[in-house]
Amino acid sequence: QVQLVESGGGSVQAGGSLTLSCAASGMIFGVNVMGWYRQAPGKQRDLVAVITSGSRTNYGEDVEGRFTISRDNAKKNAVTLQMNSLKPEDTAVYYCKANLATPSAPSFWSDHWGQGTQVTVSS
Repeated sequence: QVQLVESGGGSVQAGGSLTLSCAASGMIFGVNVMGWYRQAPGKQRDLVAVITSGSRTNYGEDVEGRFTISRDNAKKNAVTLQMNSLKPEDTAVYYCKANLATPSAPSFWSDHWGQGTQVTVSS
């Protein structure tokens, strides 16, 4: 069973910073893309940032230049999202997603989601 464990959410004032972490654990053959999406109340889930196994990154246009995603070199299959210059409109539940394969089906790549972590930015 694969699990994505998220940490680092919380509350901060506008202009502040938060760091989110996500680690995938369990029987994992490989991870292709890993990253973060967010969903505000009444809105769809949107891309925040993703990083590939080759460390290529892609950001949502609302966060480009303020957020940075990176692989956690201390942990396998883990990523960190550094969020700076936070705005009230960044308030949302942030979900970690990993596209991965398991040893029992190494050619079948599927998406796995974390439970979500709340980020609240006050003005």
